[in-house]
Amino acid sequence: MDKKEYGFDTELIHGGSHELNAENALNTPIYQTSTFVFHDTDHIDKVMSFESNDCVYTRGNNPTLKVFEKRMAVLEQGAGAVAFSSGMAAISSVLFSFLEAGDTMAVHRTIYGSTYNVVTKILPRYNMSYKMLDMTKLDVLEELLENHSIKVIYFETPCNPNLEIIDIEAVCDLAKKYDAKVVIDNTFASPYLQRPLTLGADVVVHSATKYICGHGDVVGGVAVSKDPDYIMELKFDFMSEFGGVMSPFNAWLLIRGLKTLSIRMDRHMENARKMAAFLENHPSVTKVLYPGLEGFSGHEIAKKQMDGFGAMISFEVKGGLENAKKVINSVRLAKIAVSLGDCETLIEFPASMTHRGYDKDELEAFGLSDSMLRISVGLESIEDLIADFDQALNQI
Repeated sequence: MDKKEYGFDTELIHGGSHELNAENALNTPIYQTSTFVFHDTDHIDKVMSFESNDCVYTRGNNPTLKVFEKRMAVLEQGAGAVAFSSGMAAISSVLFSFLEAGDTMAVHRTIYGSTYNVVTKILPRYNMSYKMLDMTKLDVLEELLENHSIKVIYFETPCNPNLEIIDIEAVCDLAKKYDAKVVIDNTFASPYLQRPLTLGADVVVHSATKYICGHGDVVGGVAVSKDPDYIMELKFDFMSEFGGVMSPFNAWLLIRGLKTLSIRMDRHMENARKMAAFLENHPSVTKVLYPGLEGFSGHEIAKKQMDGFGAMISFEVKGGLENAKKVINSVRLAKIAVSLGDCETLIEFPASMTHRGYDKDELEAFGLSDSMLRISVGLESIEDLIADFDQALNQI
Protein backbone atom coordinates (compact mmCIF):
# COMPACT_ATOMS: atom_id res chain seq x y z
CA MET A 1 0.00 0.00 0.00
CA ASP A 2 1.13 3.55 -0.62
CA LYS A 3 2.15 5.44 2.46
CA LYS A 4 -0.76 7.81 2.97
CA GLU A 5 -3.52 8.43 5.47
CA TYR A 6 -6.42 6.01 5.30
CA GLY A 7 -9.60 5.95 7.35
CA PHE A 8 -9.92 3.61 10.33
CA ASP A 9 -12.31 1.25 8.51
CA THR A 10 -9.82 0.92 5.66
CA GLU A 11 -6.97 0.21 8.08
CA LEU A 12 -9.04 -2.55 9.72
CA ILE A 13 -8.86 -4.40 6.41
CA HIS A 14 -5.56 -3.22 4.88
CA GLY A 15 -3.50 -1.77 7.75
CA GLY A 16 0.10 -2.97 7.84
CA SER A 17 -0.30 -4.94 4.62
CA HIS A 18 2.64 -5.30 2.28
CA GLU A 19 3.19 -7.02 -1.05
CA LEU A 20 0.96 -9.98 -1.87
CA ASN A 21 1.96 -13.34 -0.40
CA ALA A 22 3.74 -15.94 -2.51
CA GLU A 23 0.55 -17.49 -3.89
CA ASN A 24 -1.23 -14.15 -4.39
CA ALA A 25 -4.04 -15.16 -2.03
CA LEU A 26 -6.49 -12.39 -1.13
CA ASN A 27 -6.60 -13.43 2.54
CA THR A 28 -3.52 -13.80 4.70
CA PRO A 29 -2.43 -17.46 4.69
CA ILE A 30 -2.09 -19.44 7.89
CA TYR A 31 1.59 -20.31 8.13
CA GLN A 32 1.03 -23.37 10.30
CA THR A 33 4.64 -24.26 10.85
CA SER A 34 6.91 -24.34 13.86
CA THR A 35 10.17 -23.97 11.94
CA PHE A 36 11.43 -22.06 8.88
CA VAL A 37 14.31 -23.24 6.69
CA PHE A 38 17.45 -21.43 5.54
CA HIS A 39 18.78 -21.35 1.99
CA ASP A 40 22.43 -21.50 3.04
CA THR A 41 24.88 -20.22 5.68
CA ASP A 42 24.78 -16.66 4.31
CA HIS A 43 21.02 -16.69 4.77
CA ILE A 44 21.49 -17.83 8.38
CA ASP A 45 23.71 -14.82 9.12
CA LYS A 46 21.29 -12.36 7.51
CA VAL A 47 18.26 -13.69 9.38
CA MET A 48 19.97 -14.04 12.77
CA SER A 49 21.38 -10.50 12.55
CA PHE A 50 17.98 -9.07 11.51
CA GLU A 51 19.30 -8.02 8.09
CA SER A 52 16.46 -10.11 6.69
CA ASN A 53 12.81 -10.15 7.77
CA ASP A 54 12.60 -13.92 7.36
CA CYS A 55 11.52 -16.08 10.28
CA VAL A 56 13.37 -18.75 12.24
CA TYR A 57 10.85 -20.31 14.60
CA THR A 58 7.19 -19.43 15.27
CA ARG A 59 7.88 -18.79 18.97
CA GLY A 60 9.78 -15.69 17.84
CA ASN A 61 8.15 -14.73 14.53
CA ASN A 62 5.63 -16.03 12.04
CA PRO A 63 4.28 -14.34 8.85
CA THR A 64 0.63 -14.64 9.94
CA LEU A 65 1.40 -13.16 13.35
CA LYS A 66 3.36 -10.35 11.71
CA VAL A 67 0.30 -9.25 9.74
CA PHE A 68 -1.82 -9.17 12.92
CA GLU A 69 0.88 -7.27 14.83
CA LYS A 70 1.36 -4.70 12.09
CA ARG A 71 -2.38 -4.14 11.81
CA MET A 72 -2.77 -3.62 15.56
CA ALA A 73 0.17 -1.19 15.54
CA VAL A 74 -1.50 0.84 12.78
CA LEU A 75 -4.88 0.86 14.55
CA GLU A 76 -3.40 1.94 17.90
CA GLN A 77 -1.02 4.35 16.13
CA GLY A 78 2.05 2.65 17.53
CA ALA A 79 5.41 1.71 16.03
CA GLY A 80 4.96 -2.00 16.58
CA ALA A 81 3.07 -4.70 18.43
CA VAL A 82 3.68 -8.08 20.02
CA ALA A 83 1.06 -10.84 19.85
CA PHE A 84 0.62 -13.12 22.86
CA SER A 85 -1.21 -16.34 23.63
CA SER A 86 -3.65 -14.51 25.91
CA GLY A 87 -4.41 -11.10 27.35
CA MET A 88 -2.85 -12.14 30.65
CA ALA A 89 0.34 -13.24 28.85
CA ALA A 90 0.52 -9.73 27.37
CA ILE A 91 -0.16 -7.97 30.69
CA SER A 92 2.22 -10.05 32.81
CA SER A 93 5.01 -9.89 30.21
CA VAL A 94 4.73 -6.11 29.89
CA LEU A 95 4.83 -5.66 33.67
CA PHE A 96 7.86 -7.94 34.00
CA SER A 97 9.54 -6.03 31.16
CA PHE A 98 9.37 -2.76 33.12
CA LEU A 99 9.85 -3.94 36.71
CA GLU A 100 12.87 -5.20 38.60
CA ALA A 101 13.26 -6.41 42.17
CA GLY A 102 12.72 -3.46 44.51
CA ASP A 103 10.51 -1.51 42.08
CA THR A 104 7.00 -0.28 42.90
CA MET A 105 4.04 0.13 40.56
CA ALA A 106 0.88 2.18 41.01
CA VAL A 107 -2.37 0.38 40.16
CA HIS A 108 -5.93 1.62 39.96
CA ARG A 109 -8.12 0.08 42.64
CA THR A 110 -10.44 -1.68 40.17
CA ILE A 111 -8.84 -4.03 37.67
CA TYR A 112 -9.62 -7.41 36.14
CA GLY A 113 -9.41 -10.26 38.66
CA SER A 114 -6.46 -12.12 37.10
CA THR A 115 -4.50 -8.88 36.75
CA TYR A 116 -5.25 -8.20 40.40
CA ASN A 117 -3.78 -11.60 41.30
CA VAL A 118 -0.63 -10.95 39.27
CA VAL A 119 -0.12 -7.56 40.92
CA THR A 120 -0.96 -8.54 44.50
CA LYS A 121 0.27 -12.16 44.68
CA ILE A 122 2.77 -13.01 41.95
CA LEU A 123 4.88 -9.87 41.50
CA PRO A 124 5.52 -9.53 45.27
CA ARG A 125 7.22 -12.96 45.18
CA TYR A 126 9.92 -11.25 43.10
CA ASN A 127 10.17 -8.25 45.43
CA MET A 128 8.06 -6.07 43.12
CA SER A 129 5.57 -4.07 45.19
CA TYR A 130 2.42 -2.13 44.40
CA LYS A 131 0.39 0.81 45.62
CA MET A 132 -3.35 0.57 44.94
CA LEU A 133 -5.32 3.81 44.74
CA ASP A 134 -8.23 5.58 43.09
CA MET A 135 -6.75 7.11 39.92
CA THR A 136 -9.91 9.06 39.20
CA LYS A 137 -8.53 11.35 41.93
CA LEU A 138 -5.51 12.94 40.30
CA ASP A 139 -4.40 14.69 43.49
CA VAL A 140 -4.14 11.30 45.22
CA LEU A 141 -2.02 9.96 42.36
CA GLU A 142 0.28 12.99 42.37
CA GLU A 143 0.76 12.70 46.12
CA LEU A 144 1.77 9.07 45.65
CA LEU A 145 4.21 9.96 42.87
CA GLU A 146 5.74 12.74 44.98
CA ASN A 147 6.32 10.49 47.98
CA HIS A 148 7.26 7.18 46.36
CA SER A 149 9.49 6.06 43.52
CA ILE A 150 6.91 4.62 41.10
CA LYS A 151 8.21 2.75 38.05
CA VAL A 152 4.92 1.87 36.33
CA ILE A 153 1.37 3.22 36.41
CA TYR A 154 -1.19 0.62 35.35
CA PHE A 155 -4.92 0.94 34.82
CA GLU A 156 -7.90 0.05 32.66
CA THR A 157 -10.34 2.57 31.26
CA PRO A 158 -13.22 1.93 31.16
CA CYS A 159 -12.56 -0.22 34.23
CA ASN A 160 -13.74 -3.77 34.66
CA PRO A 161 -16.44 -4.13 35.98
CA ASN A 162 -17.67 -0.76 37.33
CA LEU A 163 -16.83 1.19 34.13
CA GLU A 164 -14.88 3.92 35.95
CA ILE A 165 -13.22 6.34 33.53
CA ILE A 166 -9.67 7.52 34.14
CA ASP A 167 -8.33 10.64 32.45
CA ILE A 168 -5.57 9.14 30.29
CA GLU A 169 -3.92 12.39 29.21
CA ALA A 170 -3.86 13.81 32.75
CA VAL A 171 -2.34 10.63 34.20
CA CYS A 172 0.26 10.48 31.43
CA ASP A 173 1.24 14.10 32.07
CA LEU A 174 1.83 13.27 35.73
CA ALA A 175 3.74 10.13 34.81
CA LYS A 176 6.15 12.04 32.59
CA LYS A 177 6.72 14.57 35.36
CA TYR A 178 7.79 11.76 37.71
CA ASP A 179 9.48 9.52 35.12
CA ALA A 180 7.02 6.63 35.32
CA LYS A 181 5.83 4.39 32.49
CA VAL A 182 2.09 4.19 31.76
CA VAL A 183 0.51 0.88 30.73
CA ILE A 184 -3.19 0.90 29.83
CA ASP A 185 -5.55 -2.01 29.24
CA ASN A 186 -7.75 -0.87 26.34
CA THR A 187 -9.82 -4.06 26.07
CA PHE A 188 -13.23 -2.55 26.91
CA ALA A 189 -12.87 0.25 24.35
CA SER A 190 -10.88 -1.36 21.51
CA PRO A 191 -8.82 0.90 19.21
CA TYR A 192 -12.05 1.85 17.43
CA LEU A 193 -13.16 3.93 20.43
CA GLN A 194 -9.92 4.87 22.18
CA ARG A 195 -6.21 5.09 21.34
CA PRO A 196 -4.20 5.65 24.56
CA LEU A 197 -0.82 5.94 22.82
CA THR A 198 -1.99 9.18 21.19
CA LEU A 199 -2.76 10.53 24.67
CA GLY A 200 0.68 9.79 26.08
CA ALA A 201 0.62 6.15 27.21
CA ASP A 202 3.79 4.08 26.79
CA VAL A 203 2.15 0.71 26.18
CA VAL A 204 -1.41 -0.35 25.45
CA VAL A 205 -2.51 -3.95 26.04
CA HIS A 206 -5.59 -5.88 24.94
CA SER A 207 -7.23 -9.16 25.59
CA ALA A 208 -7.70 -9.79 21.86
CA THR A 209 -10.14 -12.52 22.89
CA LYS A 210 -12.78 -9.82 23.31
CA TYR A 211 -13.82 -7.15 20.77
CA ILE A 212 -10.81 -7.63 18.48
CA CYS A 213 -11.91 -11.21 17.86
CA GLY A 214 -15.62 -10.59 18.40
CA HIS A 215 -16.79 -14.17 18.00
CA GLY A 216 -15.76 -15.95 21.21
CA ASP A 217 -13.55 -18.49 19.43
CA VAL A 218 -10.03 -17.17 20.15
CA VAL A 219 -7.86 -16.63 23.22
CA GLY A 220 -5.15 -14.08 22.50
CA GLY A 221 -3.49 -10.87 23.63
CA VAL A 222 -1.46 -8.03 22.19
CA ALA A 223 0.74 -5.17 23.38
CA VAL A 224 1.45 -2.05 21.31
CA SER A 225 4.02 0.73 21.81
CA LYS A 226 5.39 3.76 19.97
CA ASP A 227 8.94 2.66 20.85
CA PRO A 228 10.25 0.15 18.26
CA ASP A 229 13.24 -0.76 20.45
CA TYR A 230 10.93 -1.64 23.31
CA ILE A 231 8.81 -3.79 20.98
CA MET A 232 11.93 -5.77 19.99
CA GLU A 233 12.84 -6.23 23.65
CA LEU A 234 9.31 -7.29 24.60
CA LYS A 235 9.11 -9.76 21.72
CA PHE A 236 12.48 -11.47 22.04
CA ASP A 237 13.38 -11.06 25.73
CA PHE A 238 9.93 -11.67 27.21
CA MET A 239 7.30 -13.10 24.86
CA SER A 240 9.73 -15.54 23.26
CA GLU A 241 11.50 -16.48 26.46
CA PHE A 242 8.39 -16.78 28.62
CA GLY A 243 6.84 -18.70 25.73
CA GLY A 244 3.47 -16.93 25.55
CA VAL A 245 3.29 -17.19 21.76
CA MET A 246 0.04 -16.88 19.80
CA SER A 247 -0.76 -19.66 17.34
CA PRO A 248 -0.83 -18.78 13.62
CA PHE A 249 -4.43 -20.00 13.38
CA ASN A 250 -5.54 -17.65 16.19
CA ALA A 251 -3.70 -14.77 14.53
CA TRP A 252 -5.58 -15.54 11.30
CA LEU A 253 -8.92 -15.53 13.15
CA LEU A 254 -8.05 -12.17 14.74
CA ILE A 255 -7.13 -10.66 11.36
CA ARG A 256 -10.51 -11.83 10.13
CA GLY A 257 -12.30 -10.48 13.21
CA LEU A 258 -10.71 -7.05 12.86
CA LYS A 259 -12.28 -6.55 9.43
CA THR A 260 -15.71 -6.10 11.02
CA LEU A 261 -14.66 -4.36 14.25
CA SER A 262 -16.19 -0.97 13.46
CA ILE A 263 -19.46 -2.44 12.19
CA ARG A 264 -19.76 -4.67 15.24
CA MET A 265 -18.86 -1.92 17.70
CA ASP A 266 -21.44 0.43 16.22
CA ARG A 267 -24.17 -2.17 16.70
CA HIS A 268 -22.88 -3.16 20.16
CA MET A 269 -23.04 0.50 21.24
CA GLU A 270 -26.45 1.14 19.73
CA ASN A 271 -27.83 -1.82 21.66
CA ALA A 272 -25.98 -0.82 24.85
CA ARG A 273 -27.36 2.72 24.75
CA LYS A 274 -30.93 1.41 24.54
CA MET A 275 -30.30 -1.26 27.17
CA ALA A 276 -28.82 1.28 29.59
CA ALA A 277 -31.83 3.57 29.14
CA PHE A 278 -34.19 0.63 29.74
CA LEU A 279 -32.37 -0.45 32.91
CA GLU A 280 -32.17 3.11 34.23
CA ASN A 281 -35.96 3.39 34.00
CA HIS A 282 -36.83 -0.06 35.35
CA PRO A 283 -38.38 0.05 38.85
CA SER A 284 -36.39 -3.00 40.02
CA VAL A 285 -32.99 -1.48 39.12
CA THR A 286 -31.32 0.76 41.70
CA LYS A 287 -28.09 1.69 39.87
CA VAL A 288 -26.82 1.60 36.30
CA LEU A 289 -23.13 2.06 35.49
CA TYR A 290 -22.58 3.04 31.86
CA PRO A 291 -20.31 5.85 30.58
CA GLY A 292 -22.93 6.94 28.06
CA LEU A 293 -25.37 8.03 30.75
CA GLU A 294 -25.14 11.76 31.47
CA GLY A 295 -25.38 11.14 35.20
CA PHE A 296 -22.43 8.74 35.18
CA SER A 297 -19.45 10.19 37.05
CA GLY A 298 -16.96 9.66 34.22
CA HIS A 299 -19.26 10.72 31.39
CA GLU A 300 -17.50 13.98 30.51
CA ILE A 301 -14.00 12.46 30.51
CA ALA A 302 -15.27 9.57 28.37
CA LYS A 303 -16.67 12.09 25.89
CA LYS A 304 -13.26 13.77 25.74
CA GLN A 305 -11.07 10.71 25.18
CA MET A 306 -13.37 8.15 23.56
CA ASP A 307 -15.19 8.05 20.23
CA GLY A 308 -18.09 6.17 21.82
CA PHE A 309 -19.08 4.72 25.18
CA GLY A 310 -18.67 1.01 24.56
CA ALA A 311 -21.08 -1.84 25.21
CA MET A 312 -20.39 -2.89 28.79
CA ILE A 313 -23.01 -2.16 31.46
CA SER A 314 -23.06 -2.99 35.16
CA PHE A 315 -26.10 -2.60 37.38
CA GLU A 316 -27.63 -3.35 40.78
CA VAL A 317 -31.18 -4.46 41.56
CA LYS A 318 -33.44 -3.95 44.55
CA GLY A 319 -32.99 -6.53 47.26
CA GLY A 320 -29.28 -7.16 46.67
CA LEU A 321 -27.73 -10.56 46.05
CA GLU A 322 -30.76 -12.83 46.29
CA ASN A 323 -32.75 -10.80 43.79
CA ALA A 324 -29.71 -10.45 41.53
CA LYS A 325 -29.53 -14.26 41.51
CA LYS A 326 -33.18 -14.38 40.43
CA VAL A 327 -32.38 -12.10 37.51
CA ILE A 328 -29.31 -13.98 36.31
CA ASN A 329 -31.12 -17.31 36.64
CA SER A 330 -34.13 -16.01 34.69
CA VAL A 331 -32.53 -14.57 31.55
CA ARG A 332 -33.07 -16.69 28.43
CA LEU A 333 -31.28 -15.01 25.54
CA ALA A 334 -28.38 -13.65 27.57
CA LYS A 335 -25.86 -16.34 28.49
CA ILE A 336 -24.24 -16.65 31.92
CA ALA A 337 -20.54 -16.55 31.15
CA VAL A 338 -17.27 -14.75 31.76
CA SER A 339 -15.62 -12.81 28.91
CA LEU A 340 -17.14 -10.09 26.75
CA GLY A 341 -17.20 -8.64 23.26
CA ASP A 342 -18.95 -11.62 21.66
CA CYS A 343 -21.90 -11.49 19.27
CA GLU A 344 -23.95 -13.09 22.06
CA THR A 345 -25.04 -11.04 25.08
CA LEU A 346 -23.28 -12.30 28.21
CA ILE A 347 -24.15 -11.69 31.87
CA GLU A 348 -22.17 -12.47 35.00
CA PHE A 349 -21.54 -11.76 38.68
CA PRO A 350 -18.05 -10.15 38.65
CA ALA A 351 -17.51 -10.71 42.39
CA SER A 352 -17.92 -14.47 42.09
CA MET A 353 -16.64 -14.93 38.53
CA THR A 354 -14.14 -12.63 36.75
CA HIS A 355 -13.15 -10.81 39.95
CA ARG A 356 -13.25 -13.77 42.33
CA GLY A 357 -9.59 -13.17 43.21
CA TYR A 358 -10.45 -10.01 45.13
CA ASP A 359 -10.51 -10.21 48.92
CA LYS A 360 -14.24 -10.30 49.73
CA ASP A 361 -13.74 -7.90 52.63
CA GLU A 362 -12.25 -5.31 50.27
CA LEU A 363 -14.72 -5.57 47.38
CA GLU A 364 -16.72 -2.56 48.51
CA ALA A 365 -13.60 -0.45 49.05
CA PHE A 366 -12.63 -1.20 45.45
CA GLY A 367 -16.00 -0.03 44.15
CA LEU A 368 -17.54 -3.48 43.72
CA SER A 369 -20.33 -5.44 45.40
CA ASP A 370 -21.21 -9.12 45.48
CA SER A 371 -24.60 -8.35 43.88
CA MET A 372 -23.36 -6.30 40.92
CA LEU A 373 -24.34 -7.73 37.55
CA ARG A 374 -22.26 -7.07 34.42
CA ILE A 375 -23.60 -7.28 30.88
CA SER A 376 -21.63 -7.49 27.66
CA VAL A 377 -24.33 -6.31 25.26
CA GLY A 378 -24.34 -8.36 22.09
CA LEU A 379 -25.62 -8.01 18.55
CA GLU A 380 -29.09 -9.52 18.91
CA SER A 381 -32.25 -7.57 18.17
CA ILE A 382 -32.43 -5.01 20.96
CA GLU A 383 -36.19 -5.50 21.27
CA ASP A 384 -35.58 -9.18 22.06
CA LEU A 385 -32.82 -8.35 24.55
CA ILE A 386 -34.92 -5.78 26.39
CA ALA A 387 -37.86 -8.21 26.52
CA ASP A 388 -35.53 -10.85 27.98
CA PHE A 389 -34.22 -8.57 30.71
CA ASP A 390 -37.67 -7.20 31.39
CA GLN A 391 -39.13 -10.64 32.12
CA ALA A 392 -36.05 -11.51 34.23
CA LEU A 393 -36.30 -8.31 36.28
CA ASN A 394 -40.01 -8.90 36.76
CA GLN A 395 -39.14 -12.09 38.66
CA ILE A 396 -38.15 -9.86 41.60
